[in-house]
Amino acid sequence: MSTARRRVGVFGGTFNPIHLGHLRSAEELAEDLDLDEVLFIPSARPPHKPATQLAPARHRLAMVRLAVARNPRFRASAIEVERGGRSFSVDTLRSLQRRLGPDAALYFFLGLDAFRDLGTWRSFAEIFGLADLVVTSRPPEVLPPVVEALPVAVQPHFCYRPRRGWIHRSGHKILFRSVTPLDISASDIRARLSRGRSIRYLVPPAVETYLDRHRLYRKRG
Repeated sequence: MSTARRRVGVFGGTFNPIHLGHLRSAEELAEDLDLDEVLFIPSARPPHKPATQLAPARHRLAMVRLAVARNPRFRASAIEVERGGRSFSVDTLRSLQRRLGPDAALYFFLGLDAFRDLGTWRSFAEIFGLADLVVTSRPPEVLPPVVEALPVAVQPHFCYRPRRGWIHRSGHKILFRSVTPLDISASDIRARLSRGRSIRYLVPPAVETYLDRHRLYRKRG
């Protein structure tokens, strides 16, 4: 008698810093997809983003741990921070597949903007055989119609079936989901901190305390 596979969400990013928009979208996806666990994975060095105002990885990981501590379904993962160097999603998914084994089904979260650039990622086509892709809208964007959904680089790797959606030969899918449009951005939080403005109700209280204690993103003077 077979048992159900453990359903694991994979939420990577700089989390520079993690905020309530990240947490709310992960909560909605976990509920919608009936996930057993969501791994929040801060990058060591993001390959597609400049290092400007990037807090050290140890601080970003610490804030993620604080942010997810009270949610039994959320967990912080140091897999990219411990690996060091530039953080490539394909390497992380390979490692997770080896660690978690065949009993785990991976659901890789990415925003619509990142999905559109997927063709520029390292070994992007290999990702399709490692996990289902869960593509979310970010304000003010909305999800595109089905016929316009896939970037040109992605189209040859999937076929569309009316009742099942976009399917890869491995059986993995691309799932499109809208999440509550909390228009919160890490760049805005950093800007507020640099000006000495309040970030209350934009990040969890424990993260706000951590940011204040370590004086992250403040102007030096």
